[in-house]
Amino acid sequence: MTATDTADAERGTLAKAADENFPVAPFFLPRDWREDLVAVYGFARLVDDIGDGDLAPGGADARLLGVPAGEAEDRLVLLDAFETDLRRVFDGTPRHPLLRRLQPTVRRRSLTPEPFLGLIAANRQDQLVTRYETYDDLLAYCELSANPVGRLVLAVTGTATPERVRRSDAICTALQIVEHLQDVTEDLGRDRVYLPATDMKRFHVQEADLAAATAGASLRALVAFEAQRARDLLDEGAPLVGSVHGRLRLLLAGFVAGGRAALHAIAAVQHDVLPGPPKPGRLRLLREAGATLRGKG
Repeated sequence: MTATDTADAERGTLAKAADENFPVAPFFLPRDWREDLVAVYGFARLVDDIGDGDLAPGGADARLLGVPAGEAEDRLVLLDAFETDLRRVFDGTPRHPLLRRLQPTVRRRSLTPEPFLGLIAANRQDQLVTRYETYDDLLAYCELSANPVGRLVLAVTGTATPERVRRSDAICTALQIVEHLQDVTEDLGRDRVYLPATDMKRFHVQEADLAAATAGASLRALVAFEAQRARDLLDEGAPLVGSVHGRLRLLLAGFVAGGRAALHAIAAVQHDVLPGPPKPGRLRLLREAGATLRGKG
Protein backbone atom coordinates (compact mmCIF):
# COMPACT_ATOMS: atom_id res chain seq x y z
CA MET A 1 0.00 0.00 0.00
CA THR A 2 1.43 3.36 -1.06
CA ALA A 3 0.48 7.01 -0.62
CA THR A 4 -0.46 7.00 -4.30
CA ASP A 5 -2.83 4.07 -3.76
CA THR A 6 -4.47 5.94 -0.93
CA ALA A 7 -4.87 9.23 -2.79
CA ASP A 8 -6.03 7.65 -6.05
CA ALA A 9 -8.60 5.40 -4.38
CA GLU A 10 -10.17 8.31 -2.51
CA ARG A 11 -10.04 10.86 -5.32
CA GLY A 12 -11.36 8.54 -8.04
CA THR A 13 -14.41 7.50 -6.03
CA LEU A 14 -15.42 10.97 -4.83
CA ALA A 15 -15.07 12.39 -8.35
CA LYS A 16 -18.14 10.39 -9.40
CA ALA A 17 -20.42 12.63 -7.33
CA ALA A 18 -20.85 14.95 -10.33
CA ASP A 19 -22.57 12.19 -12.32
CA GLU A 20 -25.37 11.51 -9.83
CA ASN A 21 -29.03 12.41 -10.43
CA PHE A 22 -29.09 14.29 -7.12
CA PRO A 23 -26.83 16.81 -5.34
CA VAL A 24 -24.40 15.09 -2.98
CA ALA A 25 -23.14 18.00 -0.86
CA PRO A 26 -24.01 21.34 -2.48
CA PHE A 27 -22.17 24.52 -1.61
CA PHE A 28 -25.06 26.12 0.30
CA LEU A 29 -24.94 23.58 3.13
CA PRO A 30 -22.97 24.22 6.33
CA ARG A 31 -19.38 23.07 6.00
CA ASP A 32 -19.70 20.31 8.61
CA TRP A 33 -22.77 18.88 6.84
CA ARG A 34 -20.91 18.93 3.53
CA GLU A 35 -17.96 17.08 5.00
CA ASP A 36 -20.17 14.44 6.58
CA LEU A 37 -22.35 13.97 3.49
CA VAL A 38 -19.28 13.58 1.29
CA ALA A 39 -17.98 10.96 3.71
CA VAL A 40 -21.27 9.05 3.54
CA TYR A 41 -21.31 9.38 -0.25
CA GLY A 42 -17.75 8.03 -0.48
CA PHE A 43 -18.80 4.91 1.38
CA ALA A 44 -21.95 4.41 -0.71
CA ARG A 45 -20.16 5.01 -4.01
CA LEU A 46 -17.30 2.68 -3.18
CA VAL A 47 -19.51 -0.20 -2.09
CA ASP A 48 -21.50 0.16 -5.33
CA ASP A 49 -18.28 0.22 -7.35
CA ILE A 50 -17.16 -3.00 -5.64
CA GLY A 51 -20.51 -4.64 -6.36
CA ASP A 52 -20.55 -3.47 -9.99
CA GLY A 53 -16.92 -4.32 -10.70
CA ASP A 54 -16.19 -0.64 -11.39
CA LEU A 55 -13.15 -0.15 -9.18
CA ALA A 56 -10.27 1.77 -10.67
CA PRO A 57 -7.81 -0.50 -12.50
CA GLY A 58 -4.64 -1.48 -10.72
CA GLY A 59 -6.11 -3.06 -7.62
CA ALA A 60 -5.43 -0.19 -5.21
CA ASP A 61 -8.72 -0.67 -3.36
CA ALA A 62 -8.12 -4.40 -2.92
CA ARG A 63 -4.63 -3.74 -1.54
CA LEU A 64 -5.99 -1.12 0.84
CA LEU A 65 -8.55 -3.62 2.11
CA GLY A 66 -5.92 -6.34 2.53
CA VAL A 67 -7.32 -8.62 -0.18
CA PRO A 68 -4.68 -10.93 -1.73
CA ALA A 69 -3.88 -10.24 -5.38
CA GLY A 70 -5.30 -13.62 -6.43
CA GLU A 71 -8.72 -12.68 -5.02
CA ALA A 72 -8.81 -9.02 -6.04
CA GLU A 73 -11.42 -9.68 -8.76
CA ASP A 74 -13.76 -11.63 -6.48
CA ARG A 75 -16.50 -9.17 -5.59
CA LEU A 76 -17.85 -11.19 -2.69
CA VAL A 77 -14.37 -11.41 -1.16
CA LEU A 78 -13.95 -7.65 -1.61
CA LEU A 79 -17.35 -6.98 -0.02
CA ASP A 80 -16.44 -9.17 2.94
CA ALA A 81 -13.17 -7.29 3.37
CA PHE A 82 -15.00 -3.98 3.06
CA GLU A 83 -17.47 -5.00 5.76
CA THR A 84 -14.59 -5.98 8.03
CA ASP A 85 -13.04 -2.56 7.47
CA LEU A 86 -16.42 -0.88 8.08
CA ARG A 87 -16.59 -2.54 11.49
CA ARG A 88 -13.23 -0.95 12.29
CA VAL A 89 -14.90 2.44 11.77
CA PHE A 90 -16.97 1.71 14.87
CA ASP A 91 -14.28 -0.06 16.85
CA GLY A 92 -10.73 0.41 15.65
CA THR A 93 -8.78 2.01 12.82
CA PRO A 94 -10.02 1.34 9.25
CA ARG A 95 -7.57 0.72 6.43
CA HIS A 96 -9.34 2.30 3.48
CA PRO A 97 -9.05 6.11 3.24
CA LEU A 98 -12.76 6.53 2.52
CA LEU A 99 -13.58 4.65 5.71
CA ARG A 100 -11.04 6.69 7.64
CA ARG A 101 -12.83 9.77 6.29
CA LEU A 102 -16.14 8.28 7.45
CA GLN A 103 -15.02 7.57 11.03
CA PRO A 104 -15.22 11.17 12.36
CA THR A 105 -18.69 11.50 10.82
CA VAL A 106 -19.87 8.32 12.50
CA ARG A 107 -18.62 9.54 15.86
CA ARG A 108 -19.84 13.13 15.48
CA ARG A 109 -23.33 12.11 14.35
CA SER A 110 -23.65 8.94 16.46
CA LEU A 111 -24.38 6.88 13.35
CA THR A 112 -25.11 3.15 13.69
CA PRO A 113 -23.74 0.36 11.49
CA GLU A 114 -27.16 -0.76 10.17
CA PRO A 115 -27.59 1.54 7.15
CA PHE A 116 -24.01 0.92 6.05
CA LEU A 117 -24.46 -2.83 6.40
CA GLY A 118 -27.67 -2.59 4.37
CA LEU A 119 -25.77 -1.07 1.44
CA ILE A 120 -23.18 -3.85 1.61
CA ALA A 121 -25.97 -6.46 1.76
CA ALA A 122 -27.55 -4.97 -1.36
CA ASN A 123 -24.31 -5.36 -3.27
CA ARG A 124 -23.91 -8.93 -2.06
CA GLN A 125 -27.42 -9.56 -3.34
CA ASP A 126 -26.40 -8.15 -6.72
CA GLN A 127 -23.84 -10.94 -7.02
CA LEU A 128 -26.43 -13.62 -6.29
CA VAL A 129 -29.77 -12.30 -7.58
CA THR A 130 -29.93 -10.90 -11.11
CA ARG A 131 -33.69 -10.99 -11.78
CA TYR A 132 -36.73 -9.88 -9.74
CA GLU A 133 -40.02 -11.71 -10.10
CA THR A 134 -42.36 -9.07 -8.65
CA TYR A 135 -42.45 -5.37 -7.86
CA ASP A 136 -42.55 -6.24 -4.15
CA ASP A 137 -39.30 -8.18 -4.61
CA LEU A 138 -37.76 -5.07 -6.17
CA LEU A 139 -39.00 -2.89 -3.31
CA ALA A 140 -37.34 -5.25 -0.82
CA TYR A 141 -34.08 -4.83 -2.73
CA CYS A 142 -34.46 -1.03 -2.67
CA GLU A 143 -34.90 -1.23 1.12
CA LEU A 144 -31.26 -2.33 1.18
CA SER A 145 -29.81 -0.56 -1.85
CA ALA A 146 -31.37 2.92 -1.63
CA ASN A 147 -33.30 3.69 1.55
CA PRO A 148 -30.26 3.62 3.88
CA VAL A 149 -28.84 6.64 2.04
CA GLY A 150 -31.80 8.85 2.88
CA ARG A 151 -31.82 7.63 6.45
CA LEU A 152 -28.16 8.58 6.74
CA VAL A 153 -28.88 12.07 5.40
CA LEU A 154 -31.55 12.54 8.08
CA ALA A 155 -29.20 11.18 10.74
CA VAL A 156 -26.33 13.44 9.68
CA THR A 157 -28.60 16.50 9.80
CA GLY A 158 -30.23 15.46 13.08
CA THR A 159 -33.76 15.54 11.65
CA ALA A 160 -34.87 11.89 11.67
CA THR A 161 -38.40 11.09 12.84
CA PRO A 162 -40.48 8.01 11.93
CA GLU A 163 -42.63 10.03 9.50
CA ARG A 164 -39.62 11.66 7.85
CA VAL A 165 -37.93 8.27 7.49
CA ARG A 166 -41.06 6.91 5.78
CA ARG A 167 -41.14 9.83 3.34
CA SER A 168 -37.40 9.54 2.76
CA ASP A 169 -37.72 5.83 1.98
CA ALA A 170 -40.31 6.63 -0.70
CA ILE A 171 -38.00 9.19 -2.31
CA CYS A 172 -34.97 6.92 -2.22
CA THR A 173 -36.84 3.94 -3.65
CA ALA A 174 -38.15 6.19 -6.42
CA LEU A 175 -34.64 7.39 -7.24
CA GLN A 176 -33.42 3.80 -7.40
CA ILE A 177 -36.23 2.82 -9.80
CA VAL A 178 -35.45 5.85 -11.97
CA GLU A 179 -31.80 4.83 -12.10
CA HIS A 180 -32.78 1.31 -13.12
CA LEU A 181 -34.90 2.73 -15.94
CA GLN A 182 -32.05 4.93 -17.14
CA ASP A 183 -29.59 2.03 -17.04
CA VAL A 184 -31.54 -0.85 -18.62
CA THR A 185 -28.86 -1.41 -21.26
CA GLU A 186 -25.93 -1.07 -18.85
CA ASP A 187 -27.55 -3.40 -16.33
CA LEU A 188 -28.27 -6.02 -18.99
CA GLY A 189 -24.58 -5.88 -19.90
CA ARG A 190 -23.92 -6.93 -16.31
CA ASP A 191 -26.52 -9.71 -16.63
CA ARG A 192 -28.96 -7.85 -14.38
CA VAL A 193 -32.59 -7.02 -15.06
CA TYR A 194 -34.42 -4.80 -12.58
CA LEU A 195 -37.71 -4.72 -14.50
CA PRO A 196 -39.99 -7.11 -12.57
CA ALA A 197 -40.66 -10.32 -14.49
CA THR A 198 -44.41 -10.20 -13.83
CA ASP A 199 -44.56 -6.69 -15.34
CA MET A 200 -42.54 -7.80 -18.35
CA LYS A 201 -45.04 -10.61 -18.95
CA ARG A 202 -47.97 -8.23 -18.53
CA PHE A 203 -46.57 -5.91 -21.20
CA HIS A 204 -45.41 -8.77 -23.46
CA VAL A 205 -41.75 -7.81 -23.16
CA GLN A 206 -39.08 -10.48 -23.59
CA GLU A 207 -35.60 -10.18 -22.19
CA ALA A 208 -34.28 -10.20 -25.76
CA ASP A 209 -36.18 -6.93 -26.32
CA LEU A 210 -33.90 -5.25 -23.79
CA ALA A 211 -30.87 -5.97 -25.99
CA ALA A 212 -32.24 -4.14 -29.04
CA ALA A 213 -30.82 -0.84 -30.28
CA THR A 214 -34.13 0.93 -29.67
CA ALA A 215 -37.20 0.05 -27.67
CA GLY A 216 -40.38 -1.22 -29.27
CA ALA A 217 -43.87 -0.11 -28.29
CA SER A 218 -44.29 -2.81 -25.63
CA LEU A 219 -41.05 -1.97 -23.85
CA ARG A 220 -41.82 1.74 -24.00
CA ALA A 221 -45.18 1.08 -22.38
CA LEU A 222 -43.49 -0.96 -19.65
CA VAL A 223 -40.95 1.79 -18.98
CA ALA A 224 -43.78 4.35 -18.81
CA PHE A 225 -45.59 2.13 -16.30
CA GLU A 226 -42.54 1.81 -14.04
CA ALA A 227 -41.81 5.53 -14.42
CA GLN A 228 -45.30 6.32 -13.14
CA ARG A 229 -44.64 4.13 -10.10
CA ALA A 230 -41.48 6.12 -9.42
CA ARG A 231 -43.37 9.39 -9.91
CA ASP A 232 -46.03 8.30 -7.43
CA LEU A 233 -43.35 7.44 -4.88
CA LEU A 234 -41.71 10.84 -5.34
CA ASP A 235 -45.10 12.48 -4.79
CA GLU A 236 -45.56 10.38 -1.63
CA GLY A 237 -42.17 11.41 -0.31
CA ALA A 238 -42.23 15.07 -1.38
CA PRO A 239 -43.94 16.36 1.83
CA LEU A 240 -40.62 15.56 3.52
CA VAL A 241 -39.29 18.75 1.93
CA GLY A 242 -41.89 20.93 3.60
CA SER A 243 -41.34 19.28 6.98
CA VAL A 244 -37.85 20.77 7.36
CA HIS A 245 -36.46 24.28 7.12
CA GLY A 246 -33.53 26.28 5.85
CA ARG A 247 -30.77 24.79 3.79
CA LEU A 248 -31.82 21.22 4.47
CA ARG A 249 -35.09 22.02 2.70
CA LEU A 250 -33.09 23.04 -0.38
CA LEU A 251 -31.05 19.82 -0.26
CA LEU A 252 -34.09 17.56 0.00
CA ALA A 253 -35.85 19.51 -2.75
CA GLY A 254 -32.81 18.77 -4.89
CA PHE A 255 -33.22 15.03 -4.33
CA VAL A 256 -36.88 15.11 -5.36
CA ALA A 257 -36.16 17.44 -8.27
CA GLY A 258 -33.38 15.18 -9.54
CA GLY A 259 -35.80 12.27 -9.73
CA ARG A 260 -38.55 14.30 -11.36
CA ALA A 261 -36.16 15.82 -13.88
CA ALA A 262 -34.82 12.38 -14.79
CA LEU A 263 -38.37 11.12 -15.30
CA HIS A 264 -39.01 14.11 -17.57
CA ALA A 265 -35.90 13.18 -19.57
CA ILE A 266 -37.15 9.61 -19.92
CA ALA A 267 -40.55 10.83 -21.12
CA ALA A 268 -38.86 13.25 -23.55
CA VAL A 269 -37.36 10.31 -25.46
CA GLN A 270 -40.76 8.59 -25.53
CA HIS A 271 -39.53 6.12 -22.90
CA ASP A 272 -36.91 4.65 -25.25
CA VAL A 273 -34.10 4.17 -22.74
CA LEU A 274 -32.09 1.66 -24.76
CA PRO A 275 -29.82 4.04 -26.73
CA GLY A 276 -28.40 5.39 -23.48
CA PRO A 277 -29.37 6.91 -20.14
CA PRO A 278 -31.68 9.92 -20.65
CA LYS A 279 -30.23 12.76 -18.59
CA PRO A 280 -31.99 16.01 -17.61
CA GLY A 281 -30.53 19.42 -18.30
CA ARG A 282 -29.69 21.94 -15.59
CA LEU A 283 -32.65 24.19 -16.49
CA ARG A 284 -35.09 21.32 -15.99
CA LEU A 285 -33.47 20.52 -12.65
CA LEU A 286 -33.88 24.13 -11.51
CA ARG A 287 -37.51 24.19 -12.63
CA GLU A 288 -38.28 20.99 -10.77
CA ALA A 289 -36.49 22.22 -7.66
CA GLY A 290 -38.53 25.41 -7.70
CA ALA A 291 -41.79 23.48 -8.14
CA THR A 292 -40.86 21.11 -5.31
CA LEU A 293 -40.07 23.99 -2.96
CA ARG A 294 -43.47 25.50 -3.78
CA GLY A 295 -45.14 22.20 -2.97
CA LYS A 296 -46.07 21.49 -6.58
CA GLY A 297 -45.11 18.48 -8.68
